[in-house]
Amino acid sequence: MQDYRRIADRIAADITAGRLSPGRRFPPQRAFARRHGIAASTAERVYGELVRRGLVVGEVGRGTFVRAAPEAPGGRALAEQATAAPVNLELNYPVADGQADLLAPALTALMHPGALTEALRPAAADGTAEARAAAADLLAVPGWRPDPGQVLFTGNARQAIAAALVSLVPPGGRAGVEELTYPLVKDIAAGLGRTLVPLSTDTLGVRPDAIAAAHRSTPLAALYLQPTLHNPTSVSMSGERREQVADVITDLRLPVIEDRIWSFLRPALPLAAHAPELVHLVDGLSKRVAPGLTAGFLVVPPGRVAAVADAVRAGGWSAGRFALQAAVQWAGDGTVTRLVAAKRAEAARRQQLVRRELAGFTVRADPRACYAWWELPAPWRADTFTAAAAAHGIAVTPGTAFAVASRTTPNTVRLGLASSPEPDLLRALRVLAEVARGGPKEKG
Repeated sequence: MQDYRRIADRIAADITAGRLSPGRRFPPQRAFARRHGIAASTAERVYGELVRRGLVVGEVGRGTFVRAAPEAPGGRALAEQATAAPVNLELNYPVADGQADLLAPALTALMHPGALTEALRPAAADGTAEARAAAADLLAVPGWRPDPGQVLFTGNARQAIAAALVSLVPPGGRAGVEELTYPLVKDIAAGLGRTLVPLSTDTLGVRPDAIAAAHRSTPLAALYLQPTLHNPTSVSMSGERREQVADVITDLRLPVIEDRIWSFLRPALPLAAHAPELVHLVDGLSKRVAPGLTAGFLVVPPGRVAAVADAVRAGGWSAGRFALQAAVQWAGDGTVTRLVAAKRAEAARRQQLVRRELAGFTVRADPRACYAWWELPAPWRADTFTAAAAAHGIAVTPGTAFAVASRTTPNTVRLGLASSPEPDLLRALRVLAEVARGGPKEKG
């Protein structure tokens, strides 16, 4: 199967070279898929990628068109923004002030020949006893600590999701997910030949009755859920909702992959505490520590350790021992605790900027989250707003990137608040607010 990014790159080159002129209409996605010999889902991702790059716009009822070159923006603030460095609000990796200085001592300790020799050995899926204990301590919250014997490791949290999915859902099988979900999970499922089934949600998260109804319709092999700081909406299930979901999955004997990658910002009792015999908990170091040297964690039910470890090995998803050793050092010397505290404070400050600069708009965001879910004012649509933002050097993620079903087209964008320096974020928010108030420009 062709990588949709390569196809998007070729089309982008045609647009840049003028071989596809402004206003040129693209074929419907199914026709595009047939022409290029790709799946319809791949064609959908190609179109979405072109929208994200600001190269095309979609118009409901008319189709997808090559976007005209951006006009010089009017207004002093927008004119200044047009010459400023790009701001990427798609990326979302929290970085604390002084982070490198905090992390360096542990790595220095690993540079001694004896320690380095040990750290460069291959790591098994279950790591080391020391790493399992350190991971259990990192993942613990008041009222729950995982059994270290049920902890497995992967190279990152995405690989942990893939390993859990492979071990639970057979090829061609179905996994239920929230109707808006982490985009990479869609890519993982497509690459592995698994089908995602969207489940209705409300203000408390996934609806227990939606789980039961979907499973009765055509049985699901598993669920993938984000109960804490759901990406992109930042909704967290209440304790009561978690108990309700646990009751449903227990009645149905339905396994769950619980993604807790953002839970360090909002500690809560995991779904795994309510249904430990069914829940496969996923977490990692990329958000709470650093994306460049990371490890993924899997806490699996007692009877599933061997099966999931086999999936980790078969997929080539094992963690590096060097990363595990560094994680043990960082956890033991308090570095992770200090980083988490700093990143919580940073997230709170950035959410204050959002509340102030986007006051008057409908923005959904937990004050502890690193992202905001912006419901755009009419007549904006997610694709046209994404293109308008790109014209001013700002990358945002359209809501359609998170939609599992193609019929779901939320007029929303997600703003990743964590990666850009705070002055850049402030400038970007002000420009985006002005763009939103100005409305889409009519094409003559």
